[in-house]
Amino acid sequence: MSAESATGGRGRPRVRTAAGVVEGRTGAGGTAVFLGIPYAAPPVGALRFAAPAPPAAWDGVRDCAAYGPTAPKVPYPDTFAALLPDPVIPGDDCLNVNVWTPDPAPGARLPVMVWIHGGAHTRGSSAVPVYDGSAFARDGVVLVSCNFRLGVLGYGLFPDAPPNRGLLDQIAALAWVRDNIAAFGGDPDRVTVFGESAGAISIGALLSAPRATGLFTRAVLQSGAPEVLPRPRVRAMVRRMASLLKVDATAAAFTATPLPDLLAAQAVVLRRSGPLVGGPAFGLVTDPDTIPADPLDTLCGAAASDEVPLLMGWTRDEYRLWLAPTGGMRWLDRLGPLAVALARARSGKDRAAVQALRATLPAAGAAELAGQLLTDRLLRDPLRRLAGAGRSAPSFVYEFGWPSGLPGLGACHALELGFVFDTLAAPESAWLAGPDTPQELADEMHAAWVRFAVTGDPGWAAWNGDGPPKVFGGPELDGAGAPVVTRRALP
Repeated sequence: MSAESATGGRGRPRVRTAAGVVEGRTGAGGTAVFLGIPYAAPPVGALRFAAPAPPAAWDGVRDCAAYGPTAPKVPYPDTFAALLPDPVIPGDDCLNVNVWTPDPAPGARLPVMVWIHGGAHTRGSSAVPVYDGSAFARDGVVLVSCNFRLGVLGYGLFPDAPPNRGLLDQIAALAWVRDNIAAFGGDPDRVTVFGESAGAISIGALLSAPRATGLFTRAVLQSGAPEVLPRPRVRAMVRRMASLLKVDATAAAFTATPLPDLLAAQAVVLRRSGPLVGGPAFGLVTDPDTIPADPLDTLCGAAASDEVPLLMGWTRDEYRLWLAPTGGMRWLDRLGPLAVALARARSGKDRAAVQALRATLPAAGAAELAGQLLTDRLLRDPLRRLAGAGRSAPSFVYEFGWPSGLPGLGACHALELGFVFDTLAAPESAWLAGPDTPQELADEMHAAWVRFAVTGDPGWAAWNGDGPPKVFGGPELDGAGAPVVTRRALP
């Protein structure tokens, strides 16, 4: 289909996909936007807990002017709902993708980036305004984002259903990109996957998943490291839900349960888990068909495929998103040395590591020390291990250090997203970042992500195992990872 014949009317570009013709809209700067394109069949009825099935073909032209349905989920608690936008769009056809492209014509062969959202495997969607892909398309990249099953629907572990269904959905979305993106002007041989938090954890699994081999060529992991959860920990979530629902802990029983009842039970069990405190949770597990072994061990092992360049990093105060708004910082400070001792035990650090941390943060209270120790365990240590694993492809490491304008949040988890997407003008970006965000920092960070997608090099030296990371929006670090100018502890 030529660019001229792909136009259904003024501002309405058309593209033929494998399932049928889609009609989008022309956005700012001539960007073509296609929203809510199905990449798999609606996961309802017998497909609720099944692997994703191909979408049904359609006749005529499918209007793709608005975001498609989001995956069923429970809302964030009020404390986090005020910081993290999470739109809900009803409907069954939630396995859908969005495409922003500067040239919706076959043959353009532009680099492609595929965004996998975060949300602790239980929340989030591609419809979050901060994830608008217009700036990437403006800069010559075809941006794709996708929805996938969440919570018990995507990650509940059952004896009669395939595990890791959310990951299988992501693989199906990447297969859709491989088969269709050339028609939107993209190059299926130049695909970069990028994601944050649970999205980055998913990318760690995709890097080691045999089913995902060849579906992307570069990867970005933002504030999430490759991991799997113990199967009993994930299975416990299903059993707790089954107890509340008074049904068997099987996919068959959960399929027969009305969806609102499932979500209500899920909301109850989620109150007992969190990224810092542990406990039962929804997440990825090892499985012979999808994730044969721990992905971090696989990626750091001698037999790992290491041809995929990596860009990965963290925010300086990750833990503050979970602790500051809830009063957890004050509670840990009241615990004092006990909080630090508990965090040291959980992080596996020795006393010398705690003393070194105190030296770099002399004004820090117990909460900040504990938070930094847990951030080491969850993010910095595994990502540094991966970066220094001796892979032949380069790894580029960064730290985001610009503090939010909202009191107490510092450079918290998820704060970098508006900068990466260059969407600081979106009102929802200010929910976490506050007012007066520096556009020049967004220009710098967004450009680095684009460079990585285009060339495989974001613009700074690859990690050599002992140097500091590239710092965005904060004091530079020395070789030991400490600020060159010691910063004051945040309130």
